[in-house]
Amino acid sequence: MFKPNFRVTNKIINYLTDIAAARELILNASLLPQWEVKLRKEAIVKMAHHSTSIEGNPLTLEQVTNLLAGKEIAAWDKDKREIVNYVKVLEYIDRLGEEGVKYITEEIILKIHQLTTQDILPEGQSGCYRKVPVAVVDGHHKVIFQPPPKNKVPELMRDFVSWLNSGQAHELYPVLLSGISHYEFVRIHPFVDGNGRTARALATLILYLKGFDTKRFFALDDYYNEDRGRYYAALQTVEQKTLDITPWLEYFCEGVAVSMNRVKAAVLELSFDKRVKEKKGQIFLNERQREVLKYLQTNLKITTETYQKMFNVSERTARNHLNELVKLDLIKPIGPQKGRYYVLV
Repeated sequence: MFKPNFRVTNKIINYLTDIAAARELILNASLLPQWEVKLRKEAIVKMAHHSTSIEGNPLTLEQVTNLLAGKEIAAWDKDKREIVNYVKVLEYIDRLGEEGVKYITEEIILKIHQLTTQDILPEGQSGCYRKVPVAVVDGHHKVIFQPPPKNKVPELMRDFVSWLNSGQAHELYPVLLSGISHYEFVRIHPFVDGNGRTARALATLILYLKGFDTKRFFALDDYYNEDRGRYYAALQTVEQKTLDITPWLEYFCEGVAVSMNRVKAAVLELSFDKRVKEKKGQIFLNERQREVLKYLQTNLKITTETYQKMFNVSERTARNHLNELVKLDLIKPIGPQKGRYYVLV
């Protein structure tokens, strides 16, 4: 059976700690239902755009947004089809979660690939393991990776899926399991085309089924698309003789941490708006006041000294500004004048 070779380094531990903290805040944030819908829709658009863009789809985020809104855009049919197909994949992932699927089977992976490449690859290649040799080449048509022979694919996929559903895999933190699966899938390269999109969809599915991304706000692909060269370079850091994937996992966990913190920032902004509106109705707050309230959502207290450092103002100005928020009944002072701090009401 497949057995991954990796070490849990300090880098990985730090990223996982950061990820866990961001995830906890996201899951416990108080959001209005319409804002949850908004974040989910944004995640779908981002995943459809970024995962296909990594593979060379030229459509911009704006064009993808318009396409999925039912608007006409000037683009090749194949490029539009890739976007529409990937949204179908994400809808399929949602259905699997809603149905309470516990195990990822070869049939599920084949279905993801079939949806990814529908009306793009011939029928005998869409949703079917490759029957020809393939090679991964760079922009100069130089072979940078030679996947296993075609006759090895079925056996390698059986071993991989068997491990994926094993007790050993079940004990792994979902982010590590997702990162390991992403690499091993790309290494096997089981399809003629669409391997990258299928690998990232599989990584997303694992996070969802393992209860990691229950609100579906998370778009993993945007970080990797920002620097495609680094994404592909990270995949190539694995020494093929040892298959030590530690450097790849460090990069993968970094990407999850960055993406999770972006979601956290958006959730903080929206939950902050809800808190203010529920407490005071529609009131105007200046940028500094908003920053203070957002700061207090992740920190227990704020002092005049902290305010001074945040905005480079005098002690008197800091005290006056904080007292304005006290008058609005959004924060309250604790303790005597000396050593006083402020907390959310």
